[in-house]
Amino acid sequence: MSSVSELSKRFREVMLDGLWIANTNFKDQLSDVSWEQAVAKVDSLNTIAMLTFHIDYYIAGIINVFEGGNLEIKDQFSFDLPPVESQQQWEDLLNKLRTDSEKFAALLEQMSDSKLDEVFVDEKYGTYRRNIDGMIEHCYYHLGQITLIKKLLKGR
Repeated sequence: MSSVSELSKRFREVMLDGLWIANTNFKDQLSDVSWEQAVAKVDSLNTIAMLTFHIDYYIAGIINVFEGGNLEIKDQFSFDLPPVESQQQWEDLLNKLRTDSEKFAALLEQMSDSKLDEVFVDEKYGTYRRNIDGMIEHCYYHLGQITLIKKLLKGR
C-alpha cells in the first residue's frame, strides 16, 4: 500500500469509519448527539459543537492547500463557532465535517507519495507528511475529548 493510501486510510478511520485505534470515530461518536448536548457546557471544557467546529476548521484549511490555495487558517480563529441554536444548525455542522473529511481523504488519495516529502506551504510547517500525521493525531486527541464529554453529559 502506498504512503498516501495508508495516510488516507488512517484519516478515514478516525473521522468516518474506523474502529481500530479507539474503537470509535468522529462520525460514530457524533451520530447520537443532539444539538442541546452539542452546546451543553461541562465545567470549563469546550463543548462538543466547539470541538467539532475546531476540527473541521483545520480540515477545511488543509483542503484549501491541497487544492492549490493558500494556508489561510489561524489558530486564533479555530474556536470561533457561530451560535448553534437548533438541530438543523447542528446537523449542518456535522454534514460539513463529514463532507470535508471525505474530501480531505479523497484529495490525499490523489496525491503522489513523493508529494508527502515536499514542504507544506512554508518550511516552518515541515512537510505534507508531517502536517497530515499531525492532523490525524489532532483528530484523535479531540475525539477522546468528545467521548469523555459525552460520558460526563450522560452522567448528569
